[in-house]
Amino acid sequence: MKVILLQDVKGQGKKDQIIDVSDGYAENYLLKKGLAVMATKKSKEVLEEELLKRHLKEEDLVKEYTLIMNELKKKKIEFVVKTGKEDKVFGVISTKQISDELKKMGYSIDKKCIKLKSPIDTLGTHEVQIELHKRVSFPFQIILKK
Repeated sequence: MKVILLQDVKGQGKKDQIIDVSDGYAENYLLKKGLAVMATKKSKEVLEEELLKRHLKEEDLVKEYTLIMNELKKKKIEFVVKTGKEDKVFGVISTKQISDELKKMGYSIDKKCIKLKSPIDTLGTHEVQIELHKRVSFPFQIILKK
């Protein structure tokens, strides 16, 4: 029996996949627990529509993130930090601090989207990677001053 998985099923397949399983397994487990639906002509059409909607929504999201990327590429964040002997910075600048500064600038970017190559703990210009989407990633400059 062919079924369309409504969610990932270990050992069988991923969500939205059409798989062929035994009738008993389909009726007594997958369909009964709501993990799958029978693969009829109508259910395949509904699946195609849903996949198209998701694709269009993702494309809109990528366009929105690209606009944000183009705006942020022209900007940088400056942090005024306390230093000790030989201009060593006390502490480090975290992704949360960068995210908070971006929020003050009007950009709601989660700290998990900000990737540090190394700790930001010296004066000068540092580059971090901001990954808004798997297809929208760009470098951003952070400047530490006394």
